[in-house]
Amino acid sequence: MFDPIVAFFQRVFTAIGRGIGLVVAWLAWPFVALGNWYRGRSWIIKGPIALILLALVLFYGYFIWQTQAWTNFDPDYVDRYKLAERKTPAGSPVSGPGATTTGQSADVTPANRAALDAGTSTPESLAVAQLPAGTACQHSAIVDVAADLIDFNVNQNAWISSMLAYKIGFFGLDWDDTPWLDNKASFQRGINQAVRRTAVELVDSLGRVRGTSGINNELQSARGNIQFDEETWYFGISPFGPKTPTPSFYRAAMRDLRKFNVSLGKCDAVFDGRSDNLVEFLDRIASDLGNTSAIIRERSELHNGGWFDTRADDRFWFSFGQLYGYYGILSAAGADFENVVTQRGLTPIYTETMKQLRAALRIQPLIISNGREDGWIMPTHLATMGFYILRVRSNLVEMRDILAR
Repeated sequence: MFDPIVAFFQRVFTAIGRGIGLVVAWLAWPFVALGNWYRGRSWIIKGPIALILLALVLFYGYFIWQTQAWTNFDPDYVDRYKLAERKTPAGSPVSGPGATTTGQSADVTPANRAALDAGTSTPESLAVAQLPAGTACQHSAIVDVAADLIDFNVNQNAWISSMLAYKIGFFGLDWDDTPWLDNKASFQRGINQAVRRTAVELVDSLGRVRGTSGINNELQSARGNIQFDEETWYFGISPFGPKTPTPSFYRAAMRDLRKFNVSLGKCDAVFDGRSDNLVEFLDRIASDLGNTSAIIRERSELHNGGWFDTRADDRFWFSFGQLYGYYGILSAAGADFENVVTQRGLTPIYTETMKQLRAALRIQPLIISNGREDGWIMPTHLATMGFYILRVRSNLVEMRDILAR
């Protein structure tokens, strides 16, 4: 009596199998036809085609490898700087007759003000002139970290955003619009965003005596180079012709930052570690994180397609890279402004902020899901990342308010 039921299911599964076979045959037909055509050609035709196919395999194989191999990725990279052992703020003497650990830089004396106003001297030269011969100054940890982050992005790893395969896309579709091979590019752009913001602040306030001194040439050059667009390859259409690729500009920025730190170590440059500069620096970073939080909120609220949101991974890994960069830069700022942090009682909240940044870097899901916040099947990784960004931003705003009192 079960024979009709069994026969029914047999027909169903047979029909399903036939349908799958037709789909596979339809998908495979172009390749089968090309294979048959290829086998019927002479080696004069087959040879060049084989070389082209081999070149494509190597081209995309290299690209896929570079997008999946995250060389020297380390959420605990801050530990290698041993910032807790530094007791002298950036720019202050650390050796020689003028060595000090108070964090007080040399002041421009009233006697030298006339020369300064007359344009015959700069605050840097006046301050350096007051230091005894043989004095060495503390280099900037912020500059060290920023330069090392650039090195991580373009030397230890390939810069994905300007690779030709990335620019071509997936059959003309931007890789950012697909779920594949774009996570590392977004992560690198997030780090780059943190470095760009830092470079601007180094030029405008940290690397000069604001309002009285000129802009440092090395920092100015670094800012210009790191602001270069992220997608330039060796050749372009608009304008048409050969170009200098993006990584070359970023490497130049890295060299400029290192040159500044060498000058600072010789006391030939200035790092203005006043509390108002720290206020401005924290405020700019808080604003930067606020912009990222708004982007995450918009994506989370309006495009919550769970695992099927192909742009969620871009937003997530950009935010992750930004926090990765700011984790090192803010840790370094705590060392460069050690006197301000200690004197204004910021140590507890500063330490907590670093812990929150490190906690955010533990979120490394294999597949990014942008589910509903009240959903129970698909997780909401974007909302989780947004939560950590807001926690860090809230602490930065609180520190800024404390310093501004």
